[in-house]
Amino acid sequence: MNWRALTAPAARTLYPVHRMHGAVLLLLLLFTLLLGMGNSLHSRLLWVGEQTWPNYYLLNPDATEPSCQLEMDIDAEVAKRVAAYKPDPDDLFSSPPDPEAIRKSLQSNLELCKQEYAIYQQNLKHATPALGMFKAVEQGLAEFLLDNIELTKYLFIAMFAMAAAIAALDTDHIALRLPRNRAEWRLSQGVQFVVNGLMVLSLNAYLGKLATSPGSEDTMSLQYAWAGVFGLFMVINAARFLNVPDRIRAGKLRASSGLVIPLYCGMGLIAMSYFFLVDGYASGLAIYFGMMSNLSSMFINIGLYVLVGMMLKQTRIPELLLNVIKPFNLPAPLLASVIIFATAFPTAFTGASGIFILAVGGVVYDELRRAGAGRQLSLATTAMSGSLGVVLNPCLLIVVVAALNKEVTTTEMYSWGFWVFIMSASLFSLIVCKTEGNWKPRPAPGAFRAAIGETRALLPYVVVGAIVILAIWIILGLQFNEYSAPLILPLVMLALVLLDAGRDSREDGETRAQAFWSRSSAAASDSAVHIGALLALIGFSICLGGILERSDIVHALFPEDLTSPWIAMLVIVVMLTVIGMVMDPFGAVILVSATIAQPAIQLGIDPLHFWIVCLVAFELGYLSPPVALNHLLTRQVVGETEVLAAERTGSFWHRYERLLLPLAVMGPTLLLVAFVPLLFYAL
Repeated sequence: MNWRALTAPAARTLYPVHRMHGAVLLLLLLFTLLLGMGNSLHSRLLWVGEQTWPNYYLLNPDATEPSCQLEMDIDAEVAKRVAAYKPDPDDLFSSPPDPEAIRKSLQSNLELCKQEYAIYQQNLKHATPALGMFKAVEQGLAEFLLDNIELTKYLFIAMFAMAAAIAALDTDHIALRLPRNRAEWRLSQGVQFVVNGLMVLSLNAYLGKLATSPGSEDTMSLQYAWAGVFGLFMVINAARFLNVPDRIRAGKLRASSGLVIPLYCGMGLIAMSYFFLVDGYASGLAIYFGMMSNLSSMFINIGLYVLVGMMLKQTRIPELLLNVIKPFNLPAPLLASVIIFATAFPTAFTGASGIFILAVGGVVYDELRRAGAGRQLSLATTAMSGSLGVVLNPCLLIVVVAALNKEVTTTEMYSWGFWVFIMSASLFSLIVCKTEGNWKPRPAPGAFRAAIGETRALLPYVVVGAIVILAIWIILGLQFNEYSAPLILPLVMLALVLLDAGRDSREDGETRAQAFWSRSSAAASDSAVHIGALLALIGFSICLGGILERSDIVHALFPEDLTSPWIAMLVIVVMLTVIGMVMDPFGAVILVSATIAQPAIQLGIDPLHFWIVCLVAFELGYLSPPVALNHLLTRQVVGETEVLAAERTGSFWHRYERLLLPLAVMGPTLLLVAFVPLLFYAL
């Protein structure tokens, strides 16, 4: 894989482009996006109706004349009912009616009848064909949304099935390294086949339990859908096991061959071993993986954020942003520092650090190498370029934390997260400039004016993005915030891809429409690979977390006689870091919310403090071996050849800077964030 290919014109993709699959996935994601905007659209329709027709909520174009009696002689009716009374000889408590009570009842009914006639007259006044058409659209949308509340779950399953199938076909599930010979290829496919088969067995056991439970038909339908999905994966694994690509050379298994097994398979094997052999809970794998269905909207948002990141890669925006700082001729250490500060905010808008690395990591690596940075520093900066932004607004991870834990709010977490980001980024700058030297900038004459000139190329993108956000606010009344960002950003990026497909950035003879379609389908195709690999990892991370939830590990770590918040925080720091090392952050948040959060809070840890520590520990975790997810994604972007060619000369620090620099930054940051606040409320 050639990392320089990322900066080439036209559609940019790291994987084989499946245009048909990509187009279908793009339409599926856009449909889920529109479905997510359905409530906002319905609210806007009600607002428009009320502004156009006063008392719109009461208007009914098909109203009929009320059947009540509008004119009535109340005195005569009271006398008639009193006279009609006949005592019941068999009723000991029979008594004549109260004329005053009858009078009040008739007066009340008459008032209600007058109101019904007033509404009817208002309906006659406003019952135009336009009202009828508008009411039909508004009520039709309301009925559609009510009737399809469960549709989101099946859309998520369809998205996962298509994306993970493409990842399986292309053998792009996340592993510690790629297969290097036919034996390793078959090992990878064989283990995937076994894990997918174990999931089908677990689903079958779960279906057996549901069959004896009344009212579980909807849940059974979901499990049948999941069983079909994993059955499809088994077919793909069997086909790939038998048909090894010609480019894979012959060879034998080695001691390191286990590294080619996808991470989700390792998690699945560990989880199923516990559920089957220790807990006697055969349906455990299916139940915990099925939790993704209950949080389908959140995981669809992850898919939308991945699409945003892949569309960003199809534009010139990353290169144009870097062009702004090129006139200053920043030395490599200072450029790395600027990149860490500058890329944190786009990371927040792409939902998670891994997505940002996949989107623009190649450009970041490219610019650092051009500035004279060594491979080790370039790889470390690329891996960290997306990690520090997970605590900034509007990052999806914090939205998930706040949704699962009512003790904290997104506003509080974003506020404190900003200062945590400033501290960690400043520490990165200090360490890099100290260890690398030669950090002082030497700008050429007129550098500031040249940088200002480079910003002009970005103005159209800013204007178009602002117009789309403003249009959505005007049409739907949907403001841009951390909750609406997954719905709005894909539309913004589609508009920016269309803008970017101009004459200067497309191939000869290619129209704007062709360039837009080519880049959109390439982005959707890349999104499919990453969505499938990421969601599979998240799903089996949740299954792995089920071991922690069902075992007595949490009670052992937080015994009843533990009362010191300092010792509790030490245990939390170690435990969260280990979880972050082996699990995806979204799956880890779900696990921590269900297991560790409440015992820690009961021991006196402030909820806001706990979750900020949790996020920083996860940042450290997915930059740390043995998994180091961000380093794996960096390898995917820059190519395994570049990683293997990293310098092995110089001091110990410079030989292993790729791994040591993130640890040197995030380790002290975690310790400061964890223990300094305790001085203010735990002494």
